[in-house]
Amino acid sequence: MNEKKLKYIVLHKPYGYLSQFTDKLNRKNLSHIKNIPKEVYPIGRLDMDSEGLLLLSNDKLLVDHLLNPNNSHEKEYLAQVEGIPTEEKMNKYRSGLIIENQKTLPAQIEIINSPNLPERIPPIRKRMSIPDCWLKIVITEGRNRQVRKMTAAIGHPTLRLIRVRIKNITLGDLKAGEIRELNKIEIIKLKK
Repeated sequence: MNEKKLKYIVLHKPYGYLSQFTDKLNRKNLSHIKNIPKEVYPIGRLDMDSEGLLLLSNDKLLVDHLLNPNNSHEKEYLAQVEGIPTEEKMNKYRSGLIIENQKTLPAQIEIINSPNLPERIPPIRKRMSIPDCWLKIVITEGRNRQVRKMTAAIGHPTLRLIRVRIKNITLGDLKAGEIRELNKIEIIKLKK
């Protein structure tokens, strides 16, 4: 494939959209988002209830590199969860948890101040009797709904989940549904 035809896109995937271009049930998907080149494919997934950074490309070598579990690379999330986890619970998270009969790799987790984010549409449900907090979570695996399953395993279900970084690529100030092309330096670092 000619290098000039390779495309590298960052998308801020909105809540309620599938990370694919078609759906037999006619749910919202990537084909409903403007300006995404037709020749790119998502690298990995964000579930329908999650938002944030999704990489798209037609560079098969990059896709294989990023999806190969042996090349564990960091993915960073902001998670709004029910309740406020104790240090003991966060240490369990950091050490790895048993999810679906398999232990997760060590992960990073910390409580952070509420990020300056627009309200999700539709907004998350608020319960006056149960506080919530925001966590910064970094994992190096990519199992199905892993962050959600891990926060639930320590007793703090995820209310809102936003991926903000994959390796060196950050969501930045992209708004939901917006895209941008990666620059040459970003592409070189991403391939390492």
